[in-house]
Amino acid sequence: MKKFLSTVALTLVATMAFAQLEKNANAPVMKFESDVVDYGTIDQNANGEREFKFTNTGKEPLIITNCKGSCGCTVPSWPREPIAPGESGVIKVKYATNRVGPINKSITVNSNAATPVKVLRIIGTVKKVEPTKTVPVKEEKASMMSK
Repeated sequence: MKKFLSTVALTLVATMAFAQLEKNANAPVMKFESDVVDYGTIDQNANGEREFKFTNTGKEPLIITNCKGSCGCTVPSWPREPIAPGESGVIKVKYATNRVGPINKSITVNSNAATPVKVLRIIGTVKKVEPTKTVPVKEEKASMMSK
């Protein structure tokens, strides 16, 4: 009897697990133009704002519930309203370009899409910009007069 109850319990658990794996055929689908934004080589303190463009190619409205950067230097913003099927949206990312060196960060997007978690990446390099030397006006005039 115990063996029978164990088998029934195992069958019930397996059935519930498979039922959760069933996918909604009408679920929203986030199709990105690109899931990587390459900043290339940019100057220190340059504009760090970029965009990830996407379209909902599914059959139900897409709702983005959260976007999170991998650190405090990568700040995403996303549409709060549902994106209707066939409509497009933009996830904006601002990277703090005051940090010199390579960029390799991620943005995790949570939604009600068929794939509920999507990871986007930003890459590139921030190069240090040396401050320009300015010649004081007095020295410049004196230099010109001695010529």
